[in-house]
This record gives sequence, C-alpha cells and structure tokens, in this order.
Amino acid sequence: MSEIINNREQRQKVLKELILELHDGKTVEDVQERFADLIKDVSALEISAMETELVKEGMPVEEIQRLCDVHAAVFKGSIDEIHQPTDAESIPGHPIFNFKLENNAIENLINNSITPALEQFIKAPETIDNLLKKYSKLLKIDKHYSRKENLLFPYLEKYNITAPPKVMWGVDDEIRAEIKGIIKLLNENKSKEIIADKIKETNKKIKEMIFKEENILFPMALDTITEDEWYEIAKNEEEIGYTIIEPLSKWKPKTDDMVEEAITEGKDIVKEGCVEFDSGILMPEEINSILNTLPIDITFVDKEGRVKYFSQGKERIFARPKTVLGREISNCHPPASVHIVEEIVEDLKSGKKDVEDFWIKMGDKYVLIRYFAVRNDKGEYLGTLEFTQNIAPIQAIEGEKRLASE
Repeated sequence: MSEIINNREQRQKVLKELILELHDGKTVEDVQERFADLIKDVSALEISAMETELVKEGMPVEEIQRLCDVHAAVFKGSIDEIHQPTDAESIPGHPIFNFKLENNAIENLINNSITPALEQFIKAPETIDNLLKKYSKLLKIDKHYSRKENLLFPYLEKYNITAPPKVMWGVDDEIRAEIKGIIKLLNENKSKEIIADKIKETNKKIKEMIFKEENILFPMALDTITEDEWYEIAKNEEEIGYTIIEPLSKWKPKTDDMVEEAITEGKDIVKEGCVEFDSGILMPEEINSILNTLPIDITFVDKEGRVKYFSQGKERIFARPKTVLGREISNCHPPASVHIVEEIVEDLKSGKKDVEDFWIKMGDKYVLIRYFAVRNDKGEYLGTLEFTQNIAPIQAIEGEKRLASE
C-alpha cells in the first residue's frame, strides 16, 4: 500500500474509482477504508491539487462533491496530525480568526439552543414556534458562506486552487437551501418526524462543513495567501457582514504602511487627466461618483470573461467585494447556476442576443436583473454589463407627482 500512497498518479486513479463507486450508490462506509489508506499522511494541499487535476481532466465538480462526506469522515483520523495552528488563527480580527469565531458560535447555536428546542418540540409539538424562532437564526450562516465564497475563494483561484472552492460552494448552497426548506416546514406545521429528521440531517451537514473549513480550507488558505492579500480580505469583510458574532477587533498586518503604499501606487497618475466621452468630458472622480449615485447595481465583465468593474451604490442588492475584480465570471456563481450564466454570456458575445432579462422576489425586494452585450461603434463585443435594480418602489407608484416634496 505504501507504494500506492507514494505514487501520485495511482492516487488519482484510485480517487476516480472511489468517486465512481459513490456515484454508483456505494456509501461512505463502503469506501472509507480504502480512502483512508489513500490519503494517509497526505496534506490538504495535495488533496486540493488532486481535485483540481480531476476537474481539468473533465470530471464534473458535482461528482467530486460526492467526496465531501468522505473527507469529513476520514480526515478526522489523519489531518489533525498534519495541521498545526498558526499564529494568524489566534490573532483577534484576522479573517481566519473571525471565521473560526463564527464557527464556534454556529456550533453553540446548534448544540445549546436548536437541539434542546428540537427535543422539546418532539415531546410537545405545541412548542413549534420556539423551535422556529431559534432555527431561523441559522439563516445568518449565509454571511459566513458568502465571505468565504467572495473573499477567500478568489485568492485561492489566483493560485490555481479551483476545485475545492467549487465543491465547497456547492455544499454551501445545499445547506442554505435545506435551512430555508426546514423553516418552510416549520411554518407549514408539518409532521414532527419529518421536521426532526431534516433538522438533524442539516445540523450534521453544517458541522461537517465546519470541520472541512477548519481542517482543510483554512490551513490551505493560510499556506497560500500572502499577508497583504489577507489585509485586502480583512478590509472587505464588513461589506458582506458576519454571522451571529461581530469581530473582537480590526486586524492590520505588521507591514500595514507598505501595503497601503503598494495598493495606492499609481492612483495619482490616473487622476491627472479627464476622460473624454462622445458627449462630454468628466474627471475620474466625477465618473465614479455618478455611477455610485445611480439607484442600480452595475457590473461589467470584459470580453475575456473577467469581472473588470462594479458600482458601489448606497443600497446594494448583491454583495460585490473588491476581491471579485479580475475573477472569471464562471467562478463568481454557484456550481448549480454557473452554466446558465455562461450560456447568457456566450449568447451575448456571439450576437445571438443583445439583452437577457430576469426578475426575482427577494423578501420585500422585486429585483430586475438585465444582461446587455456591450459593443463598440464597429459592433465588436467588448463585454457584458449586468444591470440590477429593485423595482418594487417603482411598481408601487400610483397617480402623478408634479411638485417637489417640502
């Protein structure tokens, strides 16, 4: 077996076999022993590299996602010995410290609040409102996952670590959907057996995700991301928000002054001149302020499929931290919907369409999402513009208004 473990190609071959076995219906228990032998003494970074290679070879992300439960079951016996906590994990305010603080709060919510409420509900179904109130707090987990997907993943992708983020994002979305589904069951007062089974299943999946983050994702990120990149991540955390807790303090790297100098370098050159348009001339400051004043969100993806710009209005509909800049559009969406986005962009790029519209309800918002092909005066494709607006206030307009409000 040691010869197999020391042979990278053989490990990938066995990994593929395991994925196919899971796909064919075998359980985690059926393959766990073989997988344990395969990854014994293998680091999270090597597992990441193997998954990335499998994706490059054409294996669907959804298939690799089947390994998530195997990772959680098997790594508990080996990766703890490989990963040793780093200084960054113990520094209040550092992004990883904040992630782990949230994970602790999430586990406490499940163990000390939701689980007792569930046990009470099973004995006394009339306490369903109490369970609903406590379980609804898990909706806040979206911010934890969103920071992970929009702040950590772009930097991992920068270093060609792409498969694990895609796989993890898919599981994040499953958890989000299951939490919403359980809240719907509680509101509809479904049978206590169905509710109890769903809650236990989702709680287990959430705890497994916590384990994967702290023993696979976070060590991988700490080994890969530079200090100035962590600083950029830290500066963008507040835009998305936090889950259950708030950071104890703000974190800045020791090289803070040097980092700031590097980030701002070259900005003065950009601001020296005006930008001439077909119908006027504006200073860069004016352009930026105009775009941020519009009551809409604008995102521009260039012809190479990378996010090049987004506006920053006061009322944002979707989170757009600066870490998405330069990111491939296919990596900015969950695996379940990325094919739709890619199809839209391809239709706009090819000239098959010039615009594509969608509209969805998000709480009290009614969101109109429009995609436009951006072409120059020669008809050449320059990129895709995403236009997002909450049209609920517009739909509510009635009658006429001819005078300014006092």
